Amino acid sequence: MTLAARLARDPHYVAAMLAAPAVWVALYAAVRTPSDPSWALPAPLRFAGLALAWPLLEELALRGGIQPLLAHTRWGARENWGVTTANVATSLLLAAVHLAAQAPALAAATFAPSLVFGHFRDRYASIVPGAALHVLYNAGWFLLAGT
Repeated sequence: MTLAARLARDPHYVAAMLAAPAVWVALYAAVRTPSDPSWALPAPLRFAGLALAWPLLEELALRGGIQPLLAHTRWGARENWGVTTANVATSLLLAAVHLAAQAPALAAATFAPSLVFGHFRDRYASIVPGAALHVLYNAGWFLLAGT
């Protein structure tokens, strides 16, 4: 069975996909940023960078490199409530990286979705599921909230 077929049958993955709009709206309500979804039309390359390139680079570096490296240690392989220590450490790093470009509240808000993306890295030993979710979450967020 292909990875795509396995993901389509995984209730956790389907729930993560379906949760994206609720996450966008909740975050938008919390930060109350000015919204103009049409900003992406005259700036398609900027939107592609924010929605596609950055999430893929983050997933390659963090879940393709750091998380599996940590997961191969006794410390990183520990699991509590279905979340590995490697995933928590990687998600904390992702939130810290976002501090360079975002307000602290928005950077902190990346932590929970990052745990979800990392969960699928652990579950499938692949960055593809988390990367697809990351692209989806970023695309919706940047369309809703702007840049």
